[in-house]
Amino acid sequence: MDVVAVAMGVDGGMDEKGTKMKVVATSKDGLMESELDPHFGRAPKFILFDTVTGKASVHDNTQNLNAAQGAGIQSAETVVRLGGEAVITGNVGPKAFRALNASGVRILLAPAGRTVRETIEALGKGELQEAAAATKEGHWM
Repeated sequence: MDVVAVAMGVDGGMDEKGTKMKVVATSKDGLMESELDPHFGRAPKFILFDTVTGKASVHDNTQNLNAAQGAGIQSAETVVRLGGEAVITGNVGPKAFRALNASGVRILLAPAGRTVRETIEALGKGELQEAAAATKEGHWM
């Protein structure tokens, strides 16, 4: 697993209860200034951001890019293993949604076109919507 810890200088985000948390944002290249990847299960990188310390680490998810099936479930397992309490992404399929929900991980949706940094800042302002269901059909449906 490719892990690079970096102090990000982003104001920490809080959930609606005012508690701090660790969030995982989907990323194309692991950079805070790049656009958030809109695909949860097949995002090449995950950025784990700690809203308490303001530090982030980059985690490789390329093993799921070309998976015939199960990419969402395997990605959900990665998020849980990293200690993520919420995921920020553009879309999530039904299997990943169920796996994340079963693990108690919140799914927060971000509009297209924002950078990872802007999305984490939007979290701190309470601007992200929580997914109540999968936002797209499964890969093989």
